[in-house]
Order: sequence, then C-alpha cells, then structure tokens
Amino acid sequence: MNTIKSISEFHRLLSLPEPKHPMVSMINLSESIFLDEDVWKGFVNSFYCVALKREAKGKIRYGQQHYDYDKGVLSFTAPNQVQYLDVQTMECGSGYLLIFHPDFLMKHPLAQSISRYGFFSYATNEALHLSAEEEDDLIMILKKIDKECAPIDRHTQEIILSQIELLLNYSKRFYERQFITRKNNNHQLLITFEQEVNRYFENEQTGLLTVQYIAQRMNLSPNYLSDLLRVHTGQNTQQHIHEKLIEKAKEKLSTTSLSVSEIAYTLGFEHSQSFSTLFKKKTTMSPLEFRQSFN
Repeated sequence: MNTIKSISEFHRLLSLPEPKHPMVSMINLSESIFLDEDVWKGFVNSFYCVALKREAKGKIRYGQQHYDYDKGVLSFTAPNQVQYLDVQTMECGSGYLLIFHPDFLMKHPLAQSISRYGFFSYATNEALHLSAEEEDDLIMILKKIDKECAPIDRHTQEIILSQIELLLNYSKRFYERQFITRKNNNHQLLITFEQEVNRYFENEQTGLLTVQYIAQRMNLSPNYLSDLLRVHTGQNTQQHIHEKLIEKAKEKLSTTSLSVSEIAYTLGFEHSQSFSTLFKKKTTMSPLEFRQSFN
C-alpha cells in the first residue's frame, strides 16, 4: 500500500508544480495528469480531500466495493482511507480538488469539530449532487482559499480554516437537502433498511445486530445511513436497531416462556445484564416487570 504523505508529493504525482502552501492546496483538475500508475493501484493520503468534479470519469474502489467516479459531483475523503484508482479509465474532466493536512488544523477548533462532518467517511456512490447555484457557492469559497495560500502571513491559517469550515457547513446543508429531495431513491433505501433488519432477526443470526452490518448489507457507509435515517425519521441507525430489539424482546416476553437470559441470547446479547439495562432504559421497566404486566 502506497502512502502519499505530503501535499508536495501529491502535486508531483499529478504532474503539477510545487504547491503555493505546504499544508493546503486547491488543485484545478483540468491541469492534472496522473503519473506513476502503480501508486494509484492502492494508496492512502495523509490529508483531507474535497473534490468538486465536473465530467470526471473512471473507476474508484474502497475496500472490495467498486463505484463509478462520475456518479457524484462533490466527494470527501479523510486521511488514511484506502483507495484504488483505475488510471486507464480515469478522466479528470474539470473541477477542483481541495487538499489540506491534519497538522494545518492544529490549535484551531476545527481540529476537534471536523470529526462531526460524517460525510468524510462516505463512499463515492454517496457523493453530494449539487445544483448550479450550490456549485457556484462552493467554487467561490474554493477560490478564496486558493487566493489565501500565498503569500503566507500570520493571518493565513485562520482565514483559510474559516473558509474550509464554511465550505463544510454549506456541504452539510446541501447533503440534508439531498436526503429530502431525492425522495424516491431514499424511500426505497428506507424500505431496504427495514427489510434487512427484519431478515437479520428472522434468520436468528448470532451476535448483536450492528450498524456496520446493516450498512455493509446496503452498500452504504455507516455515517451516510445514519444521516439519511435521522433526516427522514429523526433517529439514527443505532436507535432504530434498539427499537427493533425492544420490539422483539417484548414479543418474546409476552408470548413465550423463555427466561430473560434465553431471550437475551436469542437477540444476540452476550450478557443478559446488558439486555436488561437496555430494556429498562427504553421502557422504564425491567424485562420481568414487563412480563408480569401481562399476568
């Protein structure tokens, strides 16, 4: 696995001149040419990437999943995410690529808050589709960042990071709009989510149902799935799983003679105490108290 450690190294691999700033760069994709084909067959970046693509084509792979590169307009990757590019089919098209090193965030509030922007873990097929107006808003911010990269003075970091934070907040707004406006597609995803959860319990899988399991079954990242559910239902994936667990527990407590420990085991809990704690938290009653209420 190849690690691209610096902004300068990334520039060289795209046949670009040295960056104006060593920790942050705004790249024009139409000026980029991929070099050293072997590097792109499996690599990680040591920095954040925000790509606004127009007419970009090619294949990209995260883990074992392949996606078309041209399915999204705006996409995000965090440091150390494994990526694979098919340079043979890659066409950069036009657009912009903002890259910035985590060290650039040091001693700034964004260093702590950037983890709250869940779209940095989204897969490429979950990219943000922009309207023309939204695209113009983001390009304006990107150009301001580029302008501030040189000359460097004591205000440079603060100004650039304020623009990056603005870009991320706009992106968060646009993602929420996308969750709502793409209703037909998202409605089907909600149906698929419900089906996968029910299938898990019907097949009596071993172990607790996890967010990661459901997301993998749906070919979505955990953060994307949780954000989608939160916008449409007010609850994230974990909360939905807990609701389903309690629903199944109530069913078994009221219709079977299984002990609390046996029920906990059938639902995937390793320890019955963990099950009882969750049940009481969600219902204000212990499992036994709930069972007794039916007698």
